[in-house]
Amino acid sequence: MITTAAPGAGGPGGAGTPPDDALPVVPLRHWGRLAAGAAVLVLTVSFLLALGRNPNLDWPTVREYLFAPLTLRGLVVTIWLTAAGMAIGLVGGVVVAVMRLSSNPVLRVVASTYVWVFRGTPILIQIIFWGFLGAFIPTITLGIPFTDVVFFTAATSALVPATVAALLALGLNEVAYAAEIVRAGIQSVDEGQTQAAKAIGMTPAQTLRRVVLPQAMRVIVPPMGNETLTMLKTTALVSVIAGHDLLSNLQAVYAQNFKVIPLLVVASIWYLVLTSLLSIPQRRLEQRFGRGVSPTGARRPLARALNIRRSAR
Repeated sequence: MITTAAPGAGGPGGAGTPPDDALPVVPLRHWGRLAAGAAVLVLTVSFLLALGRNPNLDWPTVREYLFAPLTLRGLVVTIWLTAAGMAIGLVGGVVVAVMRLSSNPVLRVVASTYVWVFRGTPILIQIIFWGFLGAFIPTITLGIPFTDVVFFTAATSALVPATVAALLALGLNEVAYAAEIVRAGIQSVDEGQTQAAKAIGMTPAQTLRRVVLPQAMRVIVPPMGNETLTMLKTTALVSVIAGHDLLSNLQAVYAQNFKVIPLLVVASIWYLVLTSLLSIPQRRLEQRFGRGVSPTGARRPLARALNIRRSAR
């Protein structure tokens, strides 16, 4: 018979049984996990050292252009394009999503066609199209249709410069993707919520604003945060029409001094900084709209650890 009792120790009622608190706690060792972590750490450090010591990286040039006025002006345009493009995308996305869910067949067809066209064509083609809009529509005229009454007319190239063309391309493209995200969020709300709102006399607009959208936000916010980060990085594509964004300005510099790699590193550093900063409010919004659904699962490990320590006190 095999026994786990120490020699000379008795059972629970026996003499010499050590209390449970006196038993040593031996943590389980994961030697394979430790070895894999050490190997990855060594490879990562080796790669970073080799990257940092590469003479072609030209750190003096990186430092020279990291805070150069040209770089900062492009950075401001990039942030402006991201904010304005997302504002257009959010407002237009809600409108198009409501149109897609409407019982009016005309609204549904128009909204579905819009989403189909803008999601089905590459964003680069759309940017180039808006950049050369003047070649397609030489003048823009406002007046009464089917009459000779004209209120305003101007050349398209004067009304839609490169930066405005970039904003139109980014914003209108984002409307299509935001509409699908908002539509999915609205459809995730139980139909009984809408019926209950109607039962207490709410109008459809009140039901959407006060009942449906607040509950749909926990589904909408995470992918919309990702869309914001994607929008920030997509602004680099407007360099093909000289949109005066961060990458456009740096491209103009390395087209003259041929220091391509250092200036691309400058652009990468700023994009990493901006995406890191944008991730903070996204995380806060996810926690805010996820309250009551996942009280601990959505929190970071550090926050959970701090909460455990506070509870232990």
